[in-house]
Amino acid sequence: MAKVLIVEDDATIRTGVLKALAGRGHVVVPAATALEGLRLAVAEAPDVVLLDLGLPDLDGREALRMLRAVSQVPVIVVTARRTEGEMVRALDAGADDYVVKPYGAEQIDARIRAVLRRSAPPDPPSTVVEADGVRIDPRARTATLDGAPLELTPREFDLLHYLAARAGAVVSKRELLTEVWQVPYSAADKTVDVHLSWLRRKLGETALEPRRLHTVRRVGVRFGRLP
Repeated sequence: MAKVLIVEDDATIRTGVLKALAGRGHVVVPAATALEGLRLAVAEAPDVVLLDLGLPDLDGREALRMLRAVSQVPVIVVTARRTEGEMVRALDAGADDYVVKPYGAEQIDARIRAVLRRSAPPDPPSTVVEADGVRIDPRARTATLDGAPLELTPREFDLLHYLAARAGAVVSKRELLTEVWQVPYSAADKTVDVHLSWLRRKLGETALEPRRLHTVRRVGVRFGRLP
């Protein structure tokens, strides 16, 4: 399966996750502090890191920024902090996923499989997508808006490509989580909402004044200007 580094200061949680993941075939490397986790991230070369934010020696977000300076290993933040602001700051710091405690072993195992699938993507499609002034080249992973380059994160690019390729159709949050993030749907998951907010900003629009990204209440989101 995978080598998983878990950086968690709570010994009970750390031991419970270790046993649960080991029982599913993973090799688990435990760390109780941020600095120990950073050392093991380099020494052990894990496939994925589970990172708590409330660590005793260093804030988890700062540890994540330090890790990102030396490694692009997928990182799943696991924390009791459940506000949208905390999620945004963790994702901005370089997290690949965000899970709120308490969580089940089945959920975290699914999240690990999902980030590992995303870290080894297949060859991208070669068809260029053009819709409403947006041009996306999936092979070159470039996007432009009315001819001007768009500076997008990898997840923003994938989200825009998925929506623009289905311009005019309403795409549900469940579908976006499944197809773009490749994780199970959860009604409480704000990941899609946060990334849509960032994407709107880069497209020069807001939720109150949308031009291309339109929210269809209780259904999903649609790419494309209204007729």
